[in-house]
Amino acid sequence: MNISMLLDMAVDGFGDRVVIGRRAAGLTASRLDELARIGAQAVRRSGADSIVYLAVNGPAFPVAMFAAARAGVPLVPVNYRLGGEQLDALLANHPQAMGIADPEQVAVLERAGLDVRTPTEWLDELSAASAGDDAADLESDSDAAAVIIYTSGTTSAPKGVLLRHENLTSYVFGSVEFANADETDAALVSVPPYHIAAVANVITNLYAGRRTMVLEQFTPQQWLDTVRTECITNALVVPTMLARIVDSGVDPLIPTLRGLAYGGAPMPTRVIERALQMWPEVDFVNAYGLTETSSTIAVLGPDEHRAAVESSDPAVRARLASVGIPVPGVEIEIRGDDDVLGPGQVGRICVAGDQVSAEYAGVGRMVDDRGYFDTRDEGYLDADGYLFVGGRVDDTIIRGAENIAPAEIEDVILRHPAVSDVAVVGLPDEEWGQRIEAVVVLRPGVTVEADELRSFVRSSLRSSKTPDNIVYWDDLPRTETGKLVRRHVVDRLGAKTSPV
Repeated sequence: MNISMLLDMAVDGFGDRVVIGRRAAGLTASRLDELARIGAQAVRRSGADSIVYLAVNGPAFPVAMFAAARAGVPLVPVNYRLGGEQLDALLANHPQAMGIADPEQVAVLERAGLDVRTPTEWLDELSAASAGDDAADLESDSDAAAVIIYTSGTTSAPKGVLLRHENLTSYVFGSVEFANADETDAALVSVPPYHIAAVANVITNLYAGRRTMVLEQFTPQQWLDTVRTECITNALVVPTMLARIVDSGVDPLIPTLRGLAYGGAPMPTRVIERALQMWPEVDFVNAYGLTETSSTIAVLGPDEHRAAVESSDPAVRARLASVGIPVPGVEIEIRGDDDVLGPGQVGRICVAGDQVSAEYAGVGRMVDDRGYFDTRDEGYLDADGYLFVGGRVDDTIIRGAENIAPAEIEDVILRHPAVSDVAVVGLPDEEWGQRIEAVVVLRPGVTVEADELRSFVRSSLRSSKTPDNIVYWDDLPRTETGKLVRRHVVDRLGAKTSPV
């Protein structure tokens, strides 16, 4: 089943409804379909075997996605923040692609030998053309690659994840009810196009009948202004964005907002608690997923958020730090070295289901004989099936033969009122194997001594998990979706020789 079927259903169900962009000048479902068909013709005539998209998010992105789907080739959204050497290496994998790039990135695709146009030129080119006789749909092929997304490379070199039409449509059908949105509903997406959430939001909001618009450059003021002026009812942010919004001091009144989803990185408890107090009528959703799983595999819903903050039961309150329960069609197991672990036992999060791709270009599917994919995330399920995510298995600090999860220490440090952000990593140590280093970003205008922070950690965790050294930085290296790039922290700390 090709994802273009989702567009077909939208055209049949609400073809005249604006589904992309601003209310006044956005694309209707029918116009999106028309442009996608013309775009597919252009792809077929060019002989391109993919569409490389090296640009910020915007209306050209969904047009390119469905044009690629109708042409039977994958869309390859590329991180425009990569360095020149990384981009060249990545683009070498797609020598026969058609290119769409922002003006400042055109030369990068031309250097790779691609036929390239800007998003504006792409839309103008399609708008000036008309669908010809060769605009007929290809046979639906659910086994073909719909999108190739390169992983963020926070711990290693980026890998191309193949998401097939079957994976994406399974995700949509399992998580969204067709045409369940009102005509006035609108979603604001604040993630870049090379992130799985951007792809997922295009197809899920379209299937629901909800207009989608993107915020290309995030600031708290611009986000709040856009929610108000565009009467946004649903929004997606990453934790760092929500933290900046609630700490901004800007007027938070957004009367049309009904739902706010977040994910992509751990959410500090103080931030979500403050957001729930700021907007008590808003339904908050924590969504956990990976590129390899076609987006969301577990959800903590609105009622669970409210129950957690209102409960006096520690087990229920703790769920505010969870990512909820698996979505329909997804199975989750917590694995140890040789077996499946029980409730409360920490191990590797493994997942199975039709939406799970777990397939890398040039490598193949990375699943076991039961179809489970090892996410390489650590976590546990509680007695009621709520999933708690720690950190990456690769991030584990081994200090004196003890395995220590950085996320556990980070969570404690973030509770200190002076701390805005933190990263905990392990560095080589002759005596202990690794020593624990913490990098702390303080809230504006406040200070705290390293010894005070160590004592704060020791009040919750044993001394072996207390950072050996603490340093202060102005900010941490994070991706646009809020993921901490630990290898950059380790690289920068490697030159430090004296403790604080």
